[in-house]
Amino acid sequence: MLSRLVEKLEALFFGHRVVTLSVIALFTAVMAFFALQLRMDAGFEKQIPIGNEYVQTFQKYRDALFGANRITVVVKARKGTIWTREGLERLYQVTQAVSYLPNVDRGGVQSLWTPNAFVNQITEDGFRADPIIDGTITPEALTSKNIESIQQATAAGGYVGVLVSRDQTSAMVTAELNERDANGSALDYVAFNRILEDKLRKPYEDADFQVQIIGFAKQIGDIADGASGVLIFCVLALLLTAGAVYWYSQSVRFTILPIVCSLTSLVWQFGTLRLLGFGLDPLAVLVPFLVFAIGVSHGIQQINYIVRELSHGRSSEEAARHSFSGLLIPGTLALVTAFVSFITLLLIPIPMVRELAITASLGVGYKIITNLVMLPVVASCMHFTKAYADSALVARERRARWLKTLARVAEPRNAVLTLAVTAVVFGVAAWQSRDRVVGTLQPGAPELRADSRFNQDAVSIARSYDIGLDWLTVVFEAPKSDDCTDPRIGGFEDGFAASMKHVPGVVSISSYSQMLRTYSEGYNEGNPKMSVIPIDPVNYAALSAEINRVRGYMTKDCKMTAVHLFLTDHKASTINGVIDAVKAYGAVNHLDGLKIRLAAGNAGVLAATNDEVARSELPMMLYVYAAIIILVLLAYRDFRAVIACCLPLTVATFIGYWFMKELEIGLTVATLPVMVLAVGIGVDYAFYIYNRLQLHLANDVPIVKAVEQSILEVGVATIFTAITLAVGVATWSFSALKFQADMGKLLAFMFVVNLVMAMTALPALAVLLARVFPRSKAVKSSSLFSH
Repeated sequence: MLSRLVEKLEALFFGHRVVTLSVIALFTAVMAFFALQLRMDAGFEKQIPIGNEYVQTFQKYRDALFGANRITVVVKARKGTIWTREGLERLYQVTQAVSYLPNVDRGGVQSLWTPNAFVNQITEDGFRADPIIDGTITPEALTSKNIESIQQATAAGGYVGVLVSRDQTSAMVTAELNERDANGSALDYVAFNRILEDKLRKPYEDADFQVQIIGFAKQIGDIADGASGVLIFCVLALLLTAGAVYWYSQSVRFTILPIVCSLTSLVWQFGTLRLLGFGLDPLAVLVPFLVFAIGVSHGIQQINYIVRELSHGRSSEEAARHSFSGLLIPGTLALVTAFVSFITLLLIPIPMVRELAITASLGVGYKIITNLVMLPVVASCMHFTKAYADSALVARERRARWLKTLARVAEPRNAVLTLAVTAVVFGVAAWQSRDRVVGTLQPGAPELRADSRFNQDAVSIARSYDIGLDWLTVVFEAPKSDDCTDPRIGGFEDGFAASMKHVPGVVSISSYSQMLRTYSEGYNEGNPKMSVIPIDPVNYAALSAEINRVRGYMTKDCKMTAVHLFLTDHKASTINGVIDAVKAYGAVNHLDGLKIRLAAGNAGVLAATNDEVARSELPMMLYVYAAIIILVLLAYRDFRAVIACCLPLTVATFIGYWFMKELEIGLTVATLPVMVLAVGIGVDYAFYIYNRLQLHLANDVPIVKAVEQSILEVGVATIFTAITLAVGVATWSFSALKFQADMGKLLAFMFVVNLVMAMTALPALAVLLARVFPRSKAVKSSSLFSH
């Protein structure tokens, strides 16, 4: 059935070459028009997992809590302290500039100059809360007396280490961002990053003052700027690939052909994304070029097949037809496997990852047309001389000569030894990768290098301020609304906060119960003995009403109160340790009807993301392998093929996890697609080698000899493809973005590991399985395995 379908498709495409290529050219022109309109598109909401328990808490109370999408701007004096007229004036200018940035929630802006930064005072008239800087004071009218008063108020209000650095050299401005403006338009993070530079950094940073900016918006903007540099490395990889293909084929036309075909599918992919209303997320910018690498891989296999047929005396059209029919099934199997691999990323309920899955799947789907149809049809229109065919044959035999030594892996004794070594490596890799980390392993922005401006600013701010830049909000949900008269809730929360102070990774704590203590002391003439949780319901309710004026600690009806745990960093180990401590406390301590809910804050969102990645990884990989098993069974109808193709792939996957652990690359939304791609690339090599093996078995060639001939025929192309692609992506190691550099290293490593597994473990398995489970009858010959 498959063979008849292949014959019909061959007759259709090659019998109507002009029509086939005209349709492809027209479609490419249309898609190019839309592809040119594709833009970078990032979003905080796209990073948030859908339906996660933590996210449900975050979404439910996001209007009452601190916003997770914040920017922090610090004005730092290069010499002396911030307590000068020039320093406070510069802080005022930056505060004003931040307040008028697009999408900034002006009510959420805080600095020494904003009215929501106040100091609590005990006076004869009772408890007072006055702004740190009186509204009557202007920057131009600042005097040394004013500055001294402001400095004293800052210390009295507890803002040293919060809004002013401990060493008094800098002051902070914080602001919360809205994902959409008043018109409903989404925040353009790439454009917003340029605004931050143009409106804040350039005007206010000079020889006297430094302006430091951190936050998700700044981080994603810097990533987008660095991601634009990926084009340089992709062009470099393209040139290296082109040079290698020319060395292999000794033909300019065969060099250009696979590259043009892969670029064509890239145009189709970008055009379709634009039509679907998607942009290109900075964290997913590598994916289209990874898919491009898959296309080049398949293209080289086609070129190898055509050159081999030409060396046997076939005409260009005959060679191209044989290549089409001989590689359509294994090529389609490999691409469909890659397609399914990427589709499984839809299991991760994070919008950005789902967009990435669609992006990658589109690219792989289009490869079926451009690499398996377009390439051989175009090649059939070319003419090659007999001299080229003869030189190609000589070159092929010369290159394959050393493979005779490698082909000895098919000898039974060597096969057993090879599998023994593979088993040991697999055991070590599985053991070493058992405690791999889901999430980031470095402080700061893991996508950026340690010496990037963003990470330098983040480290400087973290060292200078007591309040952590990453925080986890724990919500305490009362059994019923309007429950502002139950002091037990405040007491329970106070005990929780006291317990969390000793958890590693927690820098400081700000909570509703702490506010109760502060206000209780304030309303009792500052008596330290009254820094307690009121037990009188009326007093408790009155203080809660006062606290409700300050955003971030409770809802108006007292249904929710919050504890903010400020962390040293957002490394996975830090977040996981704190979350485990919260769960452990909740498992032992209870209050009737009171529910402890995780988690809001930026660390809560990261925890939710890590949770979904960890939860989805195993099912996703199982689906990928299930798809491979089904496809191999459909194509070869032989359980031996399933084992021979899948086991080496499994070994390579665990070696990849081990590699990630050694290089401290966490499993994140950025690295997970690379591991999926590695599975797709690895099975490519397996399909092409096993396809030739089936051909020889169909011609009654003994298994050992069949394996040897298969390695000699496709081994050079497979090795050449893997090494060429590995060298190409390895150039990404020099990228300004750390995550791109890590991806380049990981991908290059996985290309080589999958190659080694396909060239050693697969042939050894095929031979051993044939001896342990001998075939009752010869493999049927069909056009699927002919040519």
